[in-house]
Amino acid sequence: MNETLFMLAIDFIALIGVIVLLLIVAALVTGVVMYQIDKRQTAHTIRRNYPLLGRFRYIFEELGEFFRQYFFAMDREEMPFNRAQRSWVYRAAKNIDNTIAFGSTRDLRKPGTYYFLNCPFPTLSEDAAGTQPMRIGPYCRTPYEAPSFLNVSGMSFGALSAPAVTALSKGAARAGCWMNTGEGALSKYHLEGGCDIVFQIGTAKYGVRNSEGRLDDAKLAKVAEIEQVRMFEIKLSQGAKPGKGGILPGDKVTPEIAETRGIPVGQASISPNRHPEIASIDDLLDFIAHVREVTGKPVGFKLVLGSTDWLDSFCEAVLKRGSEAAPDFITLDSSDGGTGAAPMPLMDSVGLPLRESLPLLVNKLHQHNLRNRVRIIASGKLINPTDVAAAICLGADFVVTARGFMFALGCIQALQCNKNTCPTGITTHDPKLQQGLVPDVKAERVANFHQNLVHEVELIAHSCGVTEPRQLRREHAAVVVDGGGAVPLNILYPNS
Repeated sequence: MNETLFMLAIDFIALIGVIVLLLIVAALVTGVVMYQIDKRQTAHTIRRNYPLLGRFRYIFEELGEFFRQYFFAMDREEMPFNRAQRSWVYRAAKNIDNTIAFGSTRDLRKPGTYYFLNCPFPTLSEDAAGTQPMRIGPYCRTPYEAPSFLNVSGMSFGALSAPAVTALSKGAARAGCWMNTGEGALSKYHLEGGCDIVFQIGTAKYGVRNSEGRLDDAKLAKVAEIEQVRMFEIKLSQGAKPGKGGILPGDKVTPEIAETRGIPVGQASISPNRHPEIASIDDLLDFIAHVREVTGKPVGFKLVLGSTDWLDSFCEAVLKRGSEAAPDFITLDSSDGGTGAAPMPLMDSVGLPLRESLPLLVNKLHQHNLRNRVRIIASGKLINPTDVAAAICLGADFVVTARGFMFALGCIQALQCNKNTCPTGITTHDPKLQQGLVPDVKAERVANFHQNLVHEVELIAHSCGVTEPRQLRREHAAVVVDGGGAVPLNILYPNS
């Protein structure tokens, strides 16, 4: 009897062993199959770069909602972009259902929260009108009829990888919007998709510089001959680092990037903190006039506002020369704008946020009768419909975003932009990481993000009783102030 029980136990253990072995073999086979599937698929950069292991991110992302609800921070407490903001972009980019259930997770009493003041008789769908093209540069030999109010902000080849720039170019072409080169010059990847291009002239003049680092008119004219290049933007400053030029670490200055920019390979690319040629208002207007004469195309400048006492002098200097001497556009960046690398004091503590600086600039242009002459492009953390619509209410003609389109490419906010280790292949030049980003797939998501963001800004406009977003005015929105009350924007920022 004991011998029989012993043999049964042996057989049972053997059976368990065989089952465990089969499970191990099945797990290994499944793992190999899943590894190959992940490695070969093109939709998910993380899974392509980190086969099998990358799946855990999506599992944790699904579980995260429940863990955050009971143990950790809620969706709107992460920085610089919270999960609710990023999730909206991801869904828009994938063109999947972007509705939410149960109720808003916004703190509707938090200072800075926008409300849009809907009317009792919203615009019917059949009466709605799409946003019309807007002309920039009426006094240029070649004005630009800009088709969309939403466009891709400046991101340099160098700060971004070649696949990322290619995907943005192709996506912008599909969406019908422009793409800004950033200060890193014009690369073949910017042109590859066939989109409209805004060439940014940074303080180092990359791509249009001579051996001394000054503007080379022959190179500038050659760039202007490219039909895709529609406008030129002179970068004075940006929100993430006012008073500091671009910073590209040496390990990201590859031979191709060095050739594009006209700088040595492997050496850190540090731009001057301002244009040596521009030390006054008159210098700025002279420089604008010169670039416009050489290129024949619209010319404007980009800056983040700090002090504002110079704006009256600027407008008076323009009027003294004649309104044709005005910049064709001003790109106004916010102090919470983004960048690949910047000193913390500049990123955290210098410059005005867009909600303060935009109405100031618009009012000054109105005071001097220049508002209809100068187009205003708003920039800085504008990735969701609410913030884009609010910027238009405050007076912007156009909105540009960089990080919104980065999220559309698959950015997971890993905060490694200043290194060469971006896990999604967007801000790295490591070929092993770049291979996870498939431009044709991501281009579709870039176009989806653009179209869905435009569509939802139009929904806001229609709820306010206007037919298209550019008809939004300050009286159509309110913002929560200290104490929890909401004040209409036209009361908080009265038109001058």
